[in-house]
Amino acid sequence: MAALHFRGTGLPDEQPVEFWVDSGVISTEPIPGADTVCESGWIVPGLVDAHCHVGIRFGGGGGESVEGLITQAETERDCGVLLIRDAGSPVDTRFVDDRPDLPRIVRAGQHIAAPKRYIRGLPVDLEDESQLPDEVVRQARAGDGWVKLVGDWIDRSAGDLAPLWSDDILVEAIAAAHREGARVTAHVFAEDALPGLINAGIDCIEHGTGLTDETIELMVSHGTALVPTLINIATFPDIAESASRFPVYAAHMRDLHSRVKDTIGAAHDAGIPIYAGTDAGGSIVHGRIADEVEELKAVGLTPSEALGAACWDARAWLGHPGVEAGAPADLLVFRNDPRASSDTLAAPDVVVLRGVVVKTR
Repeated sequence: MAALHFRGTGLPDEQPVEFWVDSGVISTEPIPGADTVCESGWIVPGLVDAHCHVGIRFGGGGGESVEGLITQAETERDCGVLLIRDAGSPVDTRFVDDRPDLPRIVRAGQHIAAPKRYIRGLPVDLEDESQLPDEVVRQARAGDGWVKLVGDWIDRSAGDLAPLWSDDILVEAIAAAHREGARVTAHVFAEDALPGLINAGIDCIEHGTGLTDETIELMVSHGTALVPTLINIATFPDIAESASRFPVYAAHMRDLHSRVKDTIGAAHDAGIPIYAGTDAGGSIVHGRIADEVEELKAVGLTPSEALGAACWDARAWLGHPGVEAGAPADLLVFRNDPRASSDTLAAPDVVVLRGVVVKTR
């Protein structure tokens, strides 16, 4: 592995940086004879998709083939996503860890739901909620420090979104995950599931379109993070259009969509930590992190905050370093400031993964 040399402007500090890479690790000590990769430009840590599904088949649900999920991972890598929090997958993707040319994956195991209360072919379905604590432990041990619950979904008997779990069992299950050293997150669209999840100590909420002033205040007091997946929320009108059998549910989805900018903007204004996730897999194609960053800007994050939500801040949240001495060399180089536009961010000029240049343009 050849030694590499980088010089440019680092983000978020906007300060000149110079460093070398030896055996895949960043060093500030000069290395004679190193190959210079860049003499100028903007240098950032590899991007993060904090809600992604490598291994879900696009358009049909269920598990993806090995070839298909490799293509998904390559698509993310080529647009600069070098760290993925896989928020639930029905297939085992651990072999990706042995592929130095593919992004690092932080896994949440398999979704946990109740029968007929989530997308067919994706979750572990529990016949009785009393099984939840034990299943959480199993998924914690199968994942990489995260567990994914389905917090709400359409209840066809009620004709609308409704919680899956009682408050008491959530307290027990989340405590069980924490004893295993795992954090817990949950898919939540509507309002009713949020208080029980937040008060039970959940670490993160996915989507969060049903947040209110009261539950935003709860998230702040509990230190709960939010991954809003705004490009997925943009599909709510289409979901509503296809749900004519459930008019209350359809109206609810349209309402959640209509006020999402205010909802997520209020969460940001209150100080809730927000991270960028596309929900790629299933109905969202992979490789759209730049679009999600633009949507975060539209709800009120500054350009630096929005990029940080998909870069340095997200990496710190997931326990992965940025561009610093001793860190693995997972980084991007841009000719122009990547905060300026989605077109710039979507097309890094150099992608370095594990100290190897895997893409240039």
